Amino acid sequence: MTKGNINVSVENIFPLIKKFLYSDHEIFLRELISNATDATLKLKHLTSIGEAKVEYGTPKIEVKIDKEQKTLRIIDQGIGMTAEEVEKYINQVAFSGAEEFLEKYKDSAKDSGIIGHFGLGFYSAFMVAEKVEILTKSYKDETAVRWICDGSPEFTLEETTDKTDRGTEIILHIAEDSTEFLEESKIRELLSKYNKFMPVPIKFGTKTHTLPLPEDAPEDAVAETEEVDNIINNPTPAWTIAPSELTNEDYMKFYHELYPMQFEEPLFNIHLNVDYPFNLTGVLFFPKLSNNLNIDRDKIQLYQNQVFVTDEVKGIVPDFLMLLRGVIDSPDIPLNVSRSYLQADGAVKKISSYITKKVADKMSSLINENREDYEQKWNDIKIVIEYGIITEEKFAEKADKFTLYPTTDGKYFLWNELIEKIQPLHTDKDGNTVILYATNADEQHGYIQSAKDKGYEVLLLDSPVISHVIQKLETSKEKISFARVDSDHINNLIKKDEPVISKLNDTEKESLKKNVEDAVKDAKFTVQLEDLDSSDAPFTITQPEFMRRMKEMQATGGGGMFGMGNFPEMYNLVVNSNSELSSQILKTENTEEKESLIRYALDLAKLSQNLLKGKDLTDFIQRSYKQLEK
Repeated sequence: MTKGNINVSVENIFPLIKKFLYSDHEIFLRELISNATDATLKLKHLTSIGEAKVEYGTPKIEVKIDKEQKTLRIIDQGIGMTAEEVEKYINQVAFSGAEEFLEKYKDSAKDSGIIGHFGLGFYSAFMVAEKVEILTKSYKDETAVRWICDGSPEFTLEETTDKTDRGTEIILHIAEDSTEFLEESKIRELLSKYNKFMPVPIKFGTKTHTLPLPEDAPEDAVAETEEVDNIINNPTPAWTIAPSELTNEDYMKFYHELYPMQFEEPLFNIHLNVDYPFNLTGVLFFPKLSNNLNIDRDKIQLYQNQVFVTDEVKGIVPDFLMLLRGVIDSPDIPLNVSRSYLQADGAVKKISSYITKKVADKMSSLINENREDYEQKWNDIKIVIEYGIITEEKFAEKADKFTLYPTTDGKYFLWNELIEKIQPLHTDKDGNTVILYATNADEQHGYIQSAKDKGYEVLLLDSPVISHVIQKLETSKEKISFARVDSDHINNLIKKDEPVISKLNDTEKESLKKNVEDAVKDAKFTVQLEDLDSSDAPFTITQPEFMRRMKEMQATGGGGMFGMGNFPEMYNLVVNSNSELSSQILKTENTEEKESLIRYALDLAKLSQNLLKGKDLTDFIQRSYKQLEK
């Protein structure tokens, strides 16, 4: 038997491991199963090249709890270790970075995930165990050895006949403050979280399996059962299989494996597969989103060689794709470092850029393969596309190929199709192409109809980030502007060189404007006289495009961007000076009747814009009934 000291000059390494290595001690199980997986896959490689003259077989990793003995065991059938290798890998290599670790982390020590960075993976066991044993036998046909350490720098290492089969068994004697890790439910939860898709089968207990009845079995026959290994993981998840070998059903099955509580089917998936300039595989799913920006994020899981790393992928995955779900797996992502390190890592930044490109390419192919299907799904995916346009420049550059612009009539245009369709009718006297849009087809119906009566197309753009998208398009496209149909009278939205005939002279107009202002007495409304067709509405309420758009952008995160504080409610009251009502207001000599006429017309205009509410609405209804009685 060998006794010795672990090669570490600072004796308080173990208390530091226990206290500071991770904010969450549960990570130990991921580390130990990752080691067991590595040992198994190394054996697979050595047998495949003929270096290991043993039968690889169908190895598995087993996790066992013994509550009475207060032990947790992780058993593999992998490569195993000789006494010399235990000395090298457990006693020396693991602590090669110990002093650096202490220097760097003894003060802050809050960064999660530094074990692997310093070769300390195995020693994470001491976060939950007061004593750790290793029982291991190498494939090289040497005697098995037992290594024991109680969390001090001292260890014992001796040959043993207790183990006759190849592989390694780690025995954790669970500490009093960590007995939760002796509960089946806790271990099952951790295995599901971290090891659900590990490439080697993981056994955790057994389960009852019902055998199928033979075809000629009598009706009252009872099926036999047998106890079988309870394999808790799927060693070959969808992202590890070539896309050509997967059906849509396979992808849906995998989606529900990832999100067992998600009952709604995703719209489609994107299979990632790249081996240069870095390795990356994965599957991303588009869920149904509609206009919801407040859905649960952090639904994309990050893996390294099928080992779960994190589901907090902000800064790693482009922000707009945080709305998606799925898996990204890359051996180029460091397994055991903090998120802040991940976000600064060069390989991770390239991964983010690649994913953006891949999603853009997928969108282009989807619309080209089946335009009709893509149009039907547009309302459920547009928020991701539009969010991508305003947050990712590289994505925005490709977006014209797959961003749709629906009209209030249910037609869909790509950007080039739209411009071709609306020019030259939508071109104003200054040569600018004005794109008209509505955000609510019902509430803005009257304004939409006025635009349509003149032959104009009106887009229906109703996502919560549309003001940001419009702003982006206006700055990136030449001589293009957007105007919401209720932001002014249609004649002012697309100004043409057409003479306007006025029924009133300048004196009458001044008098009319003063009459209206005196009756309205509301700072929110700016009275604006327009010489319109006599058939147009006498009073129309519009909201200036700039102010309303800035307000909407502020509401969806643009406030800080523009730094303009809170925007007041402001409206224009457009008075049609050529209407019969305007003439009647001027003719009415009784001041009270005149004001009543104006306020009634204002209430009707407010009603059309859904601005008449509360007491004002009640008063209007009562006045209307009295008017009917007259």
